[in-house]
Amino acid sequence: MTDTASTWRLVEDGPRTGAENMAIDEALLRSFDPVRSHPVLRLYGWQPPALSLGRFQKAAQVLDLERCRAGGVPIVRRITGGGTIYHADEVTYALVCSPDQIPPASSIKDSFRILTGFLITLYRDLGLEVSYALDAVSPDVRLGERTPFCFAGKESFDILVQGKKIGGNAQRRQKGIIFQHGSLPLVNRATLGLSFMKDRAPCLAEDAVSLEQCGIPPEYDLVRHKLIEAFQRNFTVELSPQPLTEQERSLAGELLVGRYGTDRWNLEGVDA
Repeated sequence: MTDTASTWRLVEDGPRTGAENMAIDEALLRSFDPVRSHPVLRLYGWQPPALSLGRFQKAAQVLDLERCRAGGVPIVRRITGGGTIYHADEVTYALVCSPDQIPPASSIKDSFRILTGFLITLYRDLGLEVSYALDAVSPDVRLGERTPFCFAGKESFDILVQGKKIGGNAQRRQKGIIFQHGSLPLVNRATLGLSFMKDRAPCLAEDAVSLEQCGIPPEYDLVRHKLIEAFQRNFTVELSPQPLTEQERSLAGELLVGRYGTDRWNLEGVDA
């Protein structure tokens, strides 16, 4: 691991709009220098609640757009793949690092195990019995099957509580940089999120679970504090609270106007 790996920047951002959140996430990725930058952990929330699409989804194919408009629900597109997520009552994290700044991974898939290890630590600190889907599901369950709705499917390193998926995580690699973000649901809003999909079969939300349903108080500050502790202990690092840099703020502003504030990007996946 490199000299910059022992201290991570901690950017605590509070609640923002979906467009602002995704603009900042991408700005952190684009501004990162894999040689000189310290790795970054960002924590944030969503206000108002919003739907996020995976990078390669088409809004018109998976969402009931009329229902979204009638409900006043914003739609934003992530730079990561995967299915649609309804973001409300959750703690969301994003991290940016180089492969040299984390413990060695045998593959990109294995890096998911390494970079979600702090979540396993967090949930166990909260008293939950958790496991990766790879280790918990029966042999007849198909892992990695693509589904329009994030919580309708399971990946190998999705985290399960009593067989149900808690949150979701997605990763992107770009020019030797790892970007990953994910959600920690305080309250289960999967059924509400499913109501904005074209396919609204109730069974698609049955395998999602939240911290509240596990008996954990659904308090943002409590979970945020526990997450910070678990992250530092899991990676044996120090988190140093720091604001966004001027470069990151400026780039996020440009991305907000030119990309995340446009229907061409959010609904169609095409740059304006």
